[in-house]
Amino acid sequence: MPGTSTRPTTAEVIAWTALSALLPGSAHLRAGRRRTGLILLCAYVLVLAGLVTTVLAMGDDLSGRLLDPALLRGTVVVAPLLALGWFALLVRSYVVLRPSLLSQTGQVLSGILAGTLAVAVSLPFVAVAQYALVSEELLSTVFDDPAPVAAAPERGVVPADPWEGRTRVNVLILGGDWQPNRIGIRTDSINVASVDVRTGATVLFSLPRNLENVRFPPGTPMHRRFPAGFRLPANPDGSREDLLFSVWEYAETHPELFGGRTGMGPETLKETIGHTLGLEIDWYAMVNMWGLARIIDALGGLTLTVPTDVVFGKYNEGLVKAGTRRLRGADAMWFARSRTYSDDYTRMGRQRCVLDALLHQADPATVLLRFNQLAKATKGMFRTDIPRPMLSHLVPLALKVRDARVTGVQFVPPLIHTGNPDWDLIRRLSAKAVRDSGRRAAPAPTPAPSSPSSPSLSPSPSASVSPSPGPGTPTPSATAQDKDICAT
Repeated sequence: MPGTSTRPTTAEVIAWTALSALLPGSAHLRAGRRRTGLILLCAYVLVLAGLVTTVLAMGDDLSGRLLDPALLRGTVVVAPLLALGWFALLVRSYVVLRPSLLSQTGQVLSGILAGTLAVAVSLPFVAVAQYALVSEELLSTVFDDPAPVAAAPERGVVPADPWEGRTRVNVLILGGDWQPNRIGIRTDSINVASVDVRTGATVLFSLPRNLENVRFPPGTPMHRRFPAGFRLPANPDGSREDLLFSVWEYAETHPELFGGRTGMGPETLKETIGHTLGLEIDWYAMVNMWGLARIIDALGGLTLTVPTDVVFGKYNEGLVKAGTRRLRGADAMWFARSRTYSDDYTRMGRQRCVLDALLHQADPATVLLRFNQLAKATKGMFRTDIPRPMLSHLVPLALKVRDARVTGVQFVPPLIHTGNPDWDLIRRLSAKAVRDSGRRAAPAPTPAPSSPSSPSLSPSPSASVSPSPGPGTPTPSATAQDKDICAT
């Protein structure tokens, strides 16, 4: 090595080359090339310190900023260049250690190990570039362009305060059933997440798909068509299509109500649900319930507790057996969607069990490990009107929700008669649930059996509201039955 008569050993060459992968410049310093080594080492320390400072300064906002379109596109370009640079640095670090002075065996062994190491340290940069490319393609197909949207121009571009002074945001979360061989969309799962933007405290409202006589906001096209509620002639077999789950599809197939405008299903349902709950719905997000099975399979399945056997299939030929185990996607979705020997309300509870399990079992390590499979599985699965720039704020908020208090409210019988809903009671219960959720210092309700005189607001993501014979406000309590259904 320069400046010394000592011949390097094979172990030294390998060790200093490996150290250069962690501390660039180490091999140059060992070889006596102090100026170059110090420049490389100082540059590395400065870049590393800058990255650490940036991460600490961003805090909770980091997860959202990582989805910025400019950052993702830049990463696709920069990461491969860094991979090449790191590869060249490792090769050069090996060369300056003068492996030519080694024995032939030492040269072969150190060369193989150095080449393998150079490739290995470059692969993470290639993986990052691939993740960024896939993420950008996927997000671009799901989320709206950042240009102002017609329905809510003031929310198309994110202002300095993304929440516009509000303390809560309300997102309509839907489960649809669109298929290539099926006409139209039925919104079979209808939920609203009302989230406190400061704490992440959330109320998850669930509405039955079969609510009748749905009311529409005064002055809207649907209200002018159905001033006394959504009512259509019954089908020849007595079944009805004028239920809550059909509002989206009816608006989509009747553009004449909206002056010829098409695609009015999402905005109409947002207005309708907001009017029903007494809330302003900011955005919607819809997932294909059957396609969700692909996501579950991509995650490696979900661990769920099936309280009783669930029968499914046209001829009742399928069975999801009772017990706690890891279910593949198809079985998890049959558990969530089967109505055989059951009803819509029990099915609503099972659906929320699956969604809750997805929320808690899709940990970052699993998502990262199965990223490519998940990205492939989610294509064509989601629809939303959330503007792309809002992701940088909604993702950190979603992380808050994971650790915050979540209260579930289900408007199901006997509290709400689906054939003749008490709309005022729904709004009163909604308002109280939001008020209670906003009291950040309030302790979580103590679980207690619900009674017929006390509707319940449970701190469990799978809670329901029990019946109340009078117009009084509900007393917080938990429903043991729902907690058992969602046990994992």
